[in-house]
Amino acid sequence: MTGKRHNGEGSIFPYRNGFAAYVWVTKPDGTRTRKYVYGQEREEVHAKWIKLHEEAKKGPVATKAMTVGKFAAYWLAEIVEPNLSPGSYSIYESASRLYIVPGLGNVRLDRLRPTDVQTWLNNAARACQCCTQGKDARRQLDKRRCCSLGRCCNNVLKQSSVAGLRRAIRAMLTSAIDSDMITKNVAKQTKLPTARKVRRTAWSSEEARRFLEQARSDDQRFYAAYVLILLLGLRKGEVLGLTWEQIDLGTAEVNIVLQLQRVGRRLLHREVKSESSEATLPLPQLALAALARHRELVADDLGEAPSGLLFTTRTGLPVEPRNFNRFWDRQIKRAGVKRITVHDARRTCATLLRDLNVHPRVAQQILRHAQVAITMEIYTEVTDEATRDALRKLGESLG
Repeated sequence: MTGKRHNGEGSIFPYRNGFAAYVWVTKPDGTRTRKYVYGQEREEVHAKWIKLHEEAKKGPVATKAMTVGKFAAYWLAEIVEPNLSPGSYSIYESASRLYIVPGLGNVRLDRLRPTDVQTWLNNAARACQCCTQGKDARRQLDKRRCCSLGRCCNNVLKQSSVAGLRRAIRAMLTSAIDSDMITKNVAKQTKLPTARKVRRTAWSSEEARRFLEQARSDDQRFYAAYVLILLLGLRKGEVLGLTWEQIDLGTAEVNIVLQLQRVGRRLLHREVKSESSEATLPLPQLALAALARHRELVADDLGEAPSGLLFTTRTGLPVEPRNFNRFWDRQIKRAGVKRITVHDARRTCATLLRDLNVHPRVAQQILRHAQVAITMEIYTEVTDEATRDALRKLGESLG
């Protein structure tokens, strides 16, 4: 093969042990410069040269190769943190720091392949996270119990957590496409096992009544919070973030606009998760009575809290969300009902509305679901009582 250039290949020239070529391109910052491609054979370089020409015609072209790790740092600082919620930033930052950067950080962004991401996801699903992240090694010597002692605890990620990692890297690569760093999202070509949907539980109206009756005498400080969760389907953060300014006992309404949220080391009192979550809801008589009683209790203890929050600690400080979970579980044990989470109480609210034949559209407004399909998913679930009643009727018809 000679070094003679073919027609239309004025930018292709011999280079070291092969050939090189360049194309004038516009960089993402608007300036123009040459970008080079290399190869052992002229035909190979010519194909790369043609491809680079096509990319240059479509728009800006990145001239410097950036690694996944460097782009992840840029993505978190310039795209995620200024534009998404603190909770979303915390999730993406953890995924990047603990998994994406250690596993793929040294790979060039433009050379990342679907097989790289697939292998990374598979390894994350198989690896003991206690060993990989050195959790046991960081414990005090007398408290080490597994990996550092040669006894792997097999602390692997749940399928839902692995799916969360794929969502994180897909979001990052989508931003890389928008920034003209790459042309396709290779994470979309990966596969994960279909995760089995966790069956959520809810209380019957009788169980909810037993719980509230027990709480009214045992846990006066949070009784009103339990009522609002079960009757209006408020989220835990929304209840703990309620202020007296949001409550109007005269018109019997509550305005849902704020939430209390733990994000890393910060306890934030901020707006609710989305505009669809904002609403003004009517207060049923039971909720009105509970709130009036709660106001008297708070006034007797320490007056109105400086923060204006309805529910505080005995010293007037915001309630830690995890501590509220403990209060909830303790009250369940005292009431003798089956254990459900605070979030499952929203499902209980939906179940009670369904049993009262409330229209799904009305239930959607009360629960503030973004889509009625979410409400209908709960409404179409068949209760155990309904199943037993159907089987009893079938048996009677056959008997």
